[in-house]
Amino acid sequence: MAATVNDTDGARAGYGSLLRTRGALSFLLPGFLARQPFAMLTIGILLLVNDTTGSYGTAGTVSATAGVAMALFAPLSGKLADRFGQAAVLIPGVVVHAATISLLTALALSHAPLWALLAAAVPAGASTPQIGPMVRARWAAKLDGSPLMPTAAAFESVTDEFTFVIGPVLATALCTGVHPAAGLIAEAALTLIGGLVFASQRRTQPVPAGRTAADGGAESVSALSVPGVRVLAITMLGIGTVFGGMQVSMTAFTKELGEPGLNGLMYGTFAAGNMIAGIVCGAVAWKSSAQRRLLTAYPLLVLATTPLWAAHALPLLGAAGLLVGLCIAPSLITGYTLVEKLVPASARTEAFTWLTGAVGLGQAAGATVGGRLIDAHGASTGFLVPLGGTALALVVLLGLRKALTPKGESVVAARGVGHREPVSVD
Repeated sequence: MAATVNDTDGARAGYGSLLRTRGALSFLLPGFLARQPFAMLTIGILLLVNDTTGSYGTAGTVSATAGVAMALFAPLSGKLADRFGQAAVLIPGVVVHAATISLLTALALSHAPLWALLAAAVPAGASTPQIGPMVRARWAAKLDGSPLMPTAAAFESVTDEFTFVIGPVLATALCTGVHPAAGLIAEAALTLIGGLVFASQRRTQPVPAGRTAADGGAESVSALSVPGVRVLAITMLGIGTVFGGMQVSMTAFTKELGEPGLNGLMYGTFAAGNMIAGIVCGAVAWKSSAQRRLLTAYPLLVLATTPLWAAHALPLLGAAGLLVGLCIAPSLITGYTLVEKLVPASARTEAFTWLTGAVGLGQAAGATVGGRLIDAHGASTGFLVPLGGTALALVVLLGLRKALTPKGESVVAARGVGHREPVSVD
């Protein structure tokens, strides 16, 4: 049975206290290993299929198919994990994933037709283990009601961003320096080994909702039935368009200027801004409520994306990308923090996967729309995608903001009066 907030009673909130939470390292370390493949999958497929077919279009189609399948099936994985336990979902899931990745790799190397590659890409993406949401659910189970919860959300945001910096670099290095299939082989191996080790840490996993109901507890509910989760999913969809739009637009922009080798530096600057802001957000003593912080941070993100399309030199693009990165983390962290307040414990893993899946869908949509704009009108127009995606999501967020107020919490408290979430610098 997972421990509760009592593990941290009396501790001063901060990253040190968070990492000293009883049992935390037992799931953090294998969780970090097992979540690396999440960022290696699509780039590994892209590089392998491009090498075997010579077509970026075919490679992009197969890669996008796996990415969309991953995003669409993630909530189902989360729902099953909430009901039957994380280990019950992870153990068969990582075995299926390793098998389907092996099949996809073999088909690509044997120059199979596109339909066969797409048929293998669907289960490969759908079976991707949702380690990040499962780690967040474990934090929520251990820190329920604790002032350490926003710190945990910030820690996970930084870990996710670090993953999306290291994973693609590792996959690219293996595919280009060892063998075109090496990236996917490493992805499958890390998924299998890391996933099984993570699943073995049963003492820290949340109590399955099925067991709770059998013991006379509350019945399981769908996370998507909570209005606030639907609003948060749309905000995350907007954030996903930033990631997708920035990736494809920075690649095209540096190539257009004759400096394709600087693409990694440009995207690294953007990612660094996200990580820096995430670290700071977890160390600040917030006086305002999470709802109010999101309603402040998201408009700032929209404003930060505005000058991207007008940056006509790499130094300007780097500075603009850094600013956007600094503005993403507060919205991401606050969105995940709100899940702990809005969603019953029996549905939190599913809720986290809805948010993670929304980011993935937004990323795929942003890359697709951005690519079409770039093909038709040039690299700079691709940067309109982050602005458009976040602006549309902001309209929904402002219009449905009342859904983010937890039940039993007054509107005054939601606005920050008399409300404090003490998270001090450790």
